[in-house]
Amino acid sequence: MIDLLQSALASPLIHSVPTDPGTMWTKDVDIAIDTPPDEALTDPPEALWPANAVWTGKSGAVAPRVVVLPGGGYRMFYTQILPRPGYSDGANDYNNATSRIQSAFSSDGRKWTREPGVRLSPLAGGAGEFRVVSGDIVPVTGAEGKLRMYYECCNGPQSSSNAIKTAVSDDEGLTWVVEPGDRLSRSNRNYVSPRIVFVDEMRCRLYCGERGRGIISALSGDGGLTFNEEPGIRIRPDGPYDAMTVFAPEIMRADNGYIMYHAGYSAQNRACILRATSDDGLVWRKHGDPIVAPGAAPWDAAKCSEMCLYRLPHQDGQVTRYRMVYEACDGTAPDERGVWRIAGASSE
Repeated sequence: MIDLLQSALASPLIHSVPTDPGTMWTKDVDIAIDTPPDEALTDPPEALWPANAVWTGKSGAVAPRVVVLPGGGYRMFYTQILPRPGYSDGANDYNNATSRIQSAFSSDGRKWTREPGVRLSPLAGGAGEFRVVSGDIVPVTGAEGKLRMYYECCNGPQSSSNAIKTAVSDDEGLTWVVEPGDRLSRSNRNYVSPRIVFVDEMRCRLYCGERGRGIISALSGDGGLTFNEEPGIRIRPDGPYDAMTVFAPEIMRADNGYIMYHAGYSAQNRACILRATSDDGLVWRKHGDPIVAPGAAPWDAAKCSEMCLYRLPHQDGQVTRYRMVYEACDGTAPDERGVWRIAGASSE
């Protein structure tokens, strides 16, 4: 959770919640962000499409990340998957797809309007024709009004090595300048869904999924430019709902420790949103049953995956309410892949 109303500076406050968001969530009756239909793959990000258009999963909207802006309102960063030149299957063949980072704005945290332009293209982000995937957006340490994006840079299939890179923005995330170097990369390792949690005003911890291992962490003492991987695995893929893989940690600080929501695949065709808690951010206890599972809506019939959480506007005397947006797959393509869209749910 990134709440710049709590603090516009790099601080643990931006991840802090006054109450536990809990385990009971009600899904929206509409999707939050749609993806272009087959006949409109080259349309601009803000285009509108007819309800009778045809979607077969060639495009996809995934990996949402919401920032509560310091002046009010919400900006969602998300990843649009599209066919790469010479590979017409697009998101249905993710290894050979391309993707770019886009954004949407909401004044109330519920209704979203896709914004014009591309926030980060794969070419600008260092991935050539392949994929940049939205990760986390946090304040730059020691620079008020400046944001840093941590993103996944993939210049090949998922089996190849990749890197976590960064870009900076001084206009609340509309334009980005890529920083030199990698924040996290190692030969023959593949990192996904980076998230940053500030330990204090200078130190921060990067959590991410590593393919084949689970959710790991690395610590930075210089405000998030260099990281040293910490020993051990934070969340292992060893439960009934995450036996295949676990990734995409969304972490909050509460009075009694840390709360994590994360994605888990039990099989290639089934994904859920799960929960864990920790006293210190290093040793985590799994909750057990899924928090959000497939099946209640047609757009998430197969998978409910990578998510983020944010607080809704709060008034004195009212209970704090939370929202989440998550990537949802309808399972309508072969092997239950299908169309990826961004859906939403509210805490009860």
